[in-house]
Amino acid sequence: DFLFFWGAVFLITTTLVALLKKENKELTPTKEETKGITDTYRLLFSIIKMPAVLTFCLLILTAKVGFSAADAVTGLKLVEEGVPKEHLALLAVPMVPLQIILPLIISKYTAGPQPLNTFYKAMPFRLLLGLEFAFLVWWTPKVKQEGGFPFYYYVVVLLSYALHQITLYSMYVAIMAFNAKVSDPLIGGTYMTLLNTVSNLGGNWPSTVALWLVDPLTVKECAGAQEQTCGTAVAAEV
Repeated sequence: DFLFFWGAVFLITTTLVALLKKENKELTPTKEETKGITDTYRLLFSIIKMPAVLTFCLLILTAKVGFSAADAVTGLKLVEEGVPKEHLALLAVPMVPLQIILPLIISKYTAGPQPLNTFYKAMPFRLLLGLEFAFLVWWTPKVKQEGGFPFYYYVVVLLSYALHQITLYSMYVAIMAFNAKVSDPLIGGTYMTLLNTVSNLGGNWPSTVALWLVDPLTVKECAGAQEQTCGTAVAAEV
C-alpha cells in the first residue's frame, strides 16, 4: 500500500509537470560538445584514457574494499542472531534527520580547494567501525534474553549506525564535491556521470563479492553428527 500510494503520487506529479511546465525558449542553454550516443561514448573513452582520471578510477574502484563486508553483511548477521527485522527497520527512522543534516555540515569542509581531504580523514574511522560491527555481531548472542534484547543493546546499535553514517556521508559528499570540481564545464554532465558511475561501482562490487564469500568463509560445526562437515550448503542441510 505504501509503495502503491507513492507510486501514484510520483506518476501524477511528473505528469502534471510534463503537461503544465513551459520551457523558457528565450534562454539558449550552452550545448555540450557531444552530439549523439556514439560521440558521447567516444568522449567518455577519451576521458578515461587520461592518466589522472585512470589513476583516480583505479583508486576509487578499490577504496571501499576494506569496509565492504561490514556494510553488506552486518545487518544480515544481526537478523541471523535473532534481532527482529522490524526493530532494525525502526532504527533507520532516527537516521533520516541525520542523513539530511550531515551533507549540509560536511559540505562546509568539502567546499575548499582539496575536498578529498575529508575522504582521507574519514576512511580510518570507517575501517575501525568495521571492527566494531564485527564485535557487535559477536556480542549479540551473548546479550540475548528470553524476551528478546535489552534496551541498552539497541542504544549501542543505534549509536554504531549513527557513527557509521557520519563516516559514510563524509566520504560520499567529499567524492561528489571532488567530481564536481574536476569536471570540465563544457562536458560537465558527461564527465560527472562517468566519475559518479565509477564511484558507485566502487561501492557495489566489493559488497557483492563480500556477500558471495560469506558462505565459503563461514566456519560451521555439526552438533550431534560426528565426522560430518557443514562446510557446504548441502552438507549443512543434511
